[in-house]
Amino acid sequence: MDPKAVKSDSVLILDFGSQYTHLITRRIRSLSVFSLCISGTSPLSSITSLNPKVVILSGGPHSVHADDSPSFADGFVEWAQSNGVFVLGICYGLHLLVQRLGGEVRVGEKQEYGRMEIETATLPNGFEVVARSQQGAVAAVEDKDRRFYGLQYHPEVTHSPEGMETLRSFLFEVCGVNAGWKMENVMDEEIKVINNMVGPDDHVICALSGGVDSTVAATLVHKAIGDRLHCVFVDNGLLRYKERERVMETFERDVHLPVTCVDATEQFLSKLKGVVDPELKRKIIGKEFICVFDAFAKELENNLGKKSAFLVQGTLYPDVIESCPNQELEELTLTQSKVIIMLEVRQLGRILSVPYSFLKRHPFPGPGLAVRVLGDVTEDNALDTIRQSIKDAGIYDSIWQAFAVFLPVKSVGVQGNQRTHSHVVALRAVTSQDGMTADWYVFIALHCFALHDWCNVYVPHLSQLYTNLTFDPFSHLLTPKPKFSFSSCNFEREFLDDVVQKICNNVRGVNCVALDITSKPPSTIEWE
Repeated sequence: MDPKAVKSDSVLILDFGSQYTHLITRRIRSLSVFSLCISGTSPLSSITSLNPKVVILSGGPHSVHADDSPSFADGFVEWAQSNGVFVLGICYGLHLLVQRLGGEVRVGEKQEYGRMEIETATLPNGFEVVARSQQGAVAAVEDKDRRFYGLQYHPEVTHSPEGMETLRSFLFEVCGVNAGWKMENVMDEEIKVINNMVGPDDHVICALSGGVDSTVAATLVHKAIGDRLHCVFVDNGLLRYKERERVMETFERDVHLPVTCVDATEQFLSKLKGVVDPELKRKIIGKEFICVFDAFAKELENNLGKKSAFLVQGTLYPDVIESCPNQELEELTLTQSKVIIMLEVRQLGRILSVPYSFLKRHPFPGPGLAVRVLGDVTEDNALDTIRQSIKDAGIYDSIWQAFAVFLPVKSVGVQGNQRTHSHVVALRAVTSQDGMTADWYVFIALHCFALHDWCNVYVPHLSQLYTNLTFDPFSHLLTPKPKFSFSSCNFEREFLDDVVQKICNNVRGVNCVALDITSKPPSTIEWE
């Protein structure tokens, strides 16, 4: 399709601060429609210059009743009407649209976390209600004549029933958008963006975490500027089992990136000793990362005779939303620009020939195992015994993340005909497409774990745990048992009973196993 035609069928998202805003962009692109995201308070000229066919007003954490609540530019409504632009408001975007058109927004008496938020409104003239929630609240409205539409839920999140069908129907059937955009176009576009940002003599530092996002970001930038990219991988002592060796081998053998490995284990762990507050742990880890990058940058400056211009940092978009980024680091950050959404990096990685085995890796939290050992991560041999990536029985790609969490509490139990006072561990396995929302994983007969990592939890005096569990004690679970009555909504009890028995029998010092079946939201994926 002609690039001009693609742009004329574009969808523009005005961002009012929702954690799902970039997810809307990704969902629309997955339908082969070009989409961009800009600030919701952008001047009208910025909007009109992009000439979108559809404008989506995102959700956000604000209330339209607040004096400082953000809004679209004056003249937006009149411009959209006179140019036949379709406008869709989602949650806060709907409230904003209703209020600016003369309607009334009233906060409802009930709010539900997870799959629905409830708020009521008196609609402007011309609008009609086309869908309601089970409680009778307004869920969708429209004014066909003026091409204004609104949803009181997030169709872009994975776990909204028929969410993608709603977006597909709105774009293609209501708005008449033509699909023509492809992910293959992104690489060339992004290389141009990077080359425009980075001068011909500029050097760039890339903070490689060993995850998919930073690796794809580094590969993209390396393709654009070559050896003027200088990558640094920091071993902070909080990595997965043999992570450093695996990652450096992949960088050298498969990805061919110039990477310097910095062993900062002692630097990080010494600062974390005795720290139990999760936010303080995160701040300490973030500060130490900055110190390491700063030292690397100064050493590189001495070698090059000039300062590096940018720091490349790739991360999951949920981590950007849920974290409080350090401003000093943020000012140096060159992410994968506003055209490529971090949620799409796996697709881009395949185009850039990043090995598939690397692209399918489960996400790992930036603070590492510090957020999976609740409490002091330096106590006893916690980090030695918790390290192990997930072992699976054919379902690794079906799960977003699975891990064990050591809880800083003990439980009274009975083991070996005597009373015990032992540790409690929690198991968590979730499904997701992007980390923005998640549900707990539902095991079925053919999808049973070889739960090595769930046995590899923090318990004292078990430094040889991995040596003792190098076999697969759960391989028999791969054979479906007819007596199991599996449900699409619940874990099979017999399977879970078997898992708990295996953990308590194989891992000395654990007598209680809890299962986390909380979705995101209201929970998040990690415990700290």
